[in-house]
Amino acid sequence: MATIAVQAPQKRRGPAVAPRVRRKHDRSDNQMLKRDYRDMVAGALLCAAGLFITLYAIHNYQVGTLRRMGPGMFPMGTGVLLTFFGIMLFIPALFRPGSRVSLRFWSPLFVLSSIAAFALLVGPFGLFPAVMGVVVISSMAELEIRPASLAGLVAALCTMAWLIFKVGLGLSLPMLNWPF
Repeated sequence: MATIAVQAPQKRRGPAVAPRVRRKHDRSDNQMLKRDYRDMVAGALLCAAGLFITLYAIHNYQVGTLRRMGPGMFPMGTGVLLTFFGIMLFIPALFRPGSRVSLRFWSPLFVLSSIAAFALLVGPFGLFPAVMGVVVISSMAELEIRPASLAGLVAALCTMAWLIFKVGLGLSLPMLNWPF
């Protein structure tokens, strides 16, 4: 006769699932860094651009006074504002933690190609297809594309372009042109 041994259930200690082993090259989770380096870099770039624009405007254009503004006043003011916004972005980033930055190298390519598509489409096809091309191509830079919001954005931008350029300014820019 065979005997069957029954073991009492043991209490579980620790997690029910094996802990995840962290490797050097594992970037799947957002690790917190001591400082927000993304905003620090963005603030530094804004400051550099603002300082360059300000110095270029001061040395190459007549700035004038506030009563008699010269052609360099607007670029100088824009450069000063960019520098101010860069500082306002940089300083708080020193004191808050930030997440690890994930770089996607295809995103700038999609944005730049959307600008090229606008330049190629606006002449032969009109403003509406050019706006649609910009929105659709530049949306490919984002990881999640929502077709409903994309269609809403295209409709809103086309309506705004028609109101601004055709109704408001009265430009003779064709909204929809079929060259064939």
